[in-house]
Amino acid sequence: MTERLVIAIDGPSGSGKSSTAKGVASALGLAYLDTGAMYRAVTCAYLDAGVTPANEAGVIDATTSARLEISTDASDQWVRVNGADVTQRIREPEISANVSAVSTVAACRADLVARQRAIIDAAEVGIVAEGRDITTVVAPDAHVRLLLTADPEARMARRKAELGEKVDDTQLADQILRRDSDDSKLVNFTTAADGVTHLDSTFLDLEETIQAVLDLVRRTINA
Repeated sequence: MTERLVIAIDGPSGSGKSSTAKGVASALGLAYLDTGAMYRAVTCAYLDAGVTPANEAGVIDATTSARLEISTDASDQWVRVNGADVTQRIREPEISANVSAVSTVAACRADLVARQRAIIDAAEVGIVAEGRDITTVVAPDAHVRLLLTADPEARMARRKAELGEKVDDTQLADQILRRDSDDSKLVNFTTAADGVTHLDSTFLDLEETIQAVLDLVRRTINA
């Protein structure tokens, strides 16, 4: 294994990238970065400041001024923004419904990308980072780059199992389909870029998906 290993995983909502990335990080003893949690935390910040999603300047200001702290321990995940613990709140439907106001604004993405790169660079042993643009923008030189996808029905079923009664079918479709459509205006996370391996997890369970990624890592670093 290389002295320091960076693994980049991208994919649409519900593809299993967060659970897979955490599993891979734990198996390899690496740090883990959920970049989506950073976008969600900033969403809490702009909403708490009384900024509406349509106020782009206000969203940018809330993003760039946010004091953002995030755990990189796969077994102990937490995120804080402006001193407040928002670990649970960022998974609420209200945040999911409003996060695109951050993720679709280039200035917000640029600010968060810089923060993500700093976290990746600071990971001494290595890190598994997952999101929408890790393989192409945040860490295009990662040792292993993977696009993890699944068909829409599988992705919606997984998210429903995760959130349960917190969301109805309309909210679920909004979280999966509308957000993917919005984010795809700035980032391509449905087609693997050159040098990025595509893994379809539609018919794989979590353990099988983690094992497939570990196999890819081993093949890549031993090539």
